[in-house]
Amino acid sequence: MSLARNTLVQSTLTLGSRVLGFARDIALAARFGQGPMMDAFTTALMLPNMFRRLFAEGAFAQAFVPVYGGVKAREGDEAAAVTASEAMSFMLAVVAAFCILLQVLMPWIMPWLLSAYRDDAEVLRAAVTATQLAMPYLACMTVASLLSGVLNTAGKFALSAGVPVFLNLCTLAPLLAAYLVPARQPEVLLWVSAAVTVSGLIQAGLLWWGVRRLGVALRIGWPRLTPAVKRALALAVPGALAGGAMQVNSLVSQMLAGSDEGARSVLYNADRLYQLPLGLIGVAIGLALVPRLTRAFVSGDHEGGRRTLDDGITLAMAFTLPAATALLVIPFFLIDATVTRGAFTSADAARTADVLRQFAWGVPAFVLAKVLTPPFFAREDTRRPMYYAVAAVIFTVLIGSALFFWLSSLGVDGVLGLAVATSLSAWINVALLAGTLVREDAWRPSPAFVARLSRVLLASAVMAGVLLAAGVGYETLSRLLLAKEVAVLVVCGVGAVVYGLCLILFRAVTPAELRAVLRRESGSSIPSGLD
Repeated sequence: MSLARNTLVQSTLTLGSRVLGFARDIALAARFGQGPMMDAFTTALMLPNMFRRLFAEGAFAQAFVPVYGGVKAREGDEAAAVTASEAMSFMLAVVAAFCILLQVLMPWIMPWLLSAYRDDAEVLRAAVTATQLAMPYLACMTVASLLSGVLNTAGKFALSAGVPVFLNLCTLAPLLAAYLVPARQPEVLLWVSAAVTVSGLIQAGLLWWGVRRLGVALRIGWPRLTPAVKRALALAVPGALAGGAMQVNSLVSQMLAGSDEGARSVLYNADRLYQLPLGLIGVAIGLALVPRLTRAFVSGDHEGGRRTLDDGITLAMAFTLPAATALLVIPFFLIDATVTRGAFTSADAARTADVLRQFAWGVPAFVLAKVLTPPFFAREDTRRPMYYAVAAVIFTVLIGSALFFWLSSLGVDGVLGLAVATSLSAWINVALLAGTLVREDAWRPSPAFVARLSRVLLASAVMAGVLLAAGVGYETLSRLLLAKEVAVLVVCGVGAVVYGLCLILFRAVTPAELRAVLRRESGSSIPSGLD
């Protein structure tokens, strides 16, 4: 498949999952607002969610694909299956032991994670139990990450992109059931947390079935640190950390926010919105780039690799910039129109919007990092991206902590400082990645690439003007269209049409080019079945 077709397959399936995830978040906000139980739920989901993004949504899979693909090319399918089985058995054992340890220690860890509620025994007790129920999801994602890497190496992207929908389906079910069976907030919290683990079992089971359908016989055996496992982990673990720098930054922000009531809920709600373009575009393009860049590197086609990276960045920014623009220009409009109901008030929406605006200008960097790390992974160089990621995390910790406590001392929401530090560190990470590729002549932006990206920026600027006018007239539009939900849909639709027309008008893209990039590459075929 072409890069655009691979991206389209994953983005379309991921979009379905994100729509359901947004419905779940609306239900969570209506049930818990931004109160203690919502803070407890976000804490319970914090570690599983980070590992889901690190593993299931691409970073680990990106690093594992070259390892698995290299063994498959050199030694054949059977040797590749043995390598994958050994790596999966070892990692599953390590992560399972880690999960059990955290579950045992959680009563002593939770007062530090949720220090704002240290004197509220009920909230801490609910948070501890919820986290213990959700923790096995990590082990499920360990299995799912390797299975996704096997599928992606074979050119099968649909199943690995589609299974995350079960996280949203499983967690949405108890929230809806709570309207039929009256229950207290702590009880609903435990139902939803248990559903997280159930969804992990379903995802891992479906991916296992998909791999078996390919004829790849994987086995979970006694964990052994074989030479193949050492080699895989030496590349994959640093690669996962490098590809997941933003997720580590998000975790650091969540940890700092634990001392402020409601702050963790604000971060969660803002996080879900600004992560949308990353999940839809950045991860999809990143996963699609790795096999293509690996082939180019192995065959010595450096010019083809550079063109592929040009196409990947242009495609990523063409989809990401309008989303980032909307989050920057009309964050309150988006949140108040869609989320405000039940226990979630307009005041909660205003606080979340202020934080979301500071994340918005970092969104392009979050996506670019996903596109700029595959060239390193394709050359089995995962250490330098890891070093850059660690530098970005250190920056977030130092600057984010300083801004958080300084703003809080001034009576300003300290979460704003965490958002600013996270976005700024993402751009630092991108500068380090891009600078290395350019310095080593692994990528040199062509004049055509620069011109096209400039036109995409111009189209986004025009769209920003339209959205800004709509944001000013938010209340009037809501009255004219009878509902704020209708108003936000109309405004987003008009913005998308304006942006699309500007892309064509400014010749950032032509209809012929769209047809060309969506056409299947010559010589590639997709057997009937998974895709």
